[in-house]
Formats: sequence, C-alpha cells, structure tokens
Amino acid sequence: MNFSKVILGIFGVAFVAVTLFAVSFFVQMHRDITALRAQEAASRRRLAEAEAKLATQTKYLDQLRHDPVLVERLIRQKLGYVKGEEFVFRFEEERK
Repeated sequence: MNFSKVILGIFGVAFVAVTLFAVSFFVQMHRDITALRAQEAASRRRLAEAEAKLATQTKYLDQLRHDPVLVERLIRQKLGYVKGEEFVFRFEEERK
C-alpha cells in the first residue's frame, strides 16, 4: 500500500469533517441570529407601546395638575361628592 495515498485519504476525511462541523456551526449561528432579531423586533415594539402609554399618562397627569374642572368632575364621579346647594336624586335600578 502506498503511504502517501493513506495520508491523503486521512487529510481528505479530516477536511470533510472540519467542513461539516463549520457548516453545522454557521447554520446554528444563523438560526440564533434570526431568533435574536425576532426578539429585538418584539422588544422594540413593546418599547414603542410603553413609550406611547407613558406619553398618554404624562399628558393626563399634566391635565390633572392644571385643569381644576377635570379634577372636580373626577371627584364627583369617583367619590360621589356634591356641592352644598345641590340636590342628588338616586334611583334604584330595576331588577329582573
């Protein structure tokens, strides 16, 4: 048997093994990057939603600080307060 053919065969098998390992490694890396990009997109979407909610809440808080009519209306609705000269009529709901 020729010694150089055996060495070339061993190197050929080693080259194929390294190539298969590299291909499987890069395929896995591509899957990971795709998953991370999807996660990033979802995170950016949640961040945009949270920023929009914060802007709405900040605007509402500013209204509460500077609009006494709004504050009075909310106190009347939520706490049931009335002024001294007002009459309140309460009706029972009809039960079926």
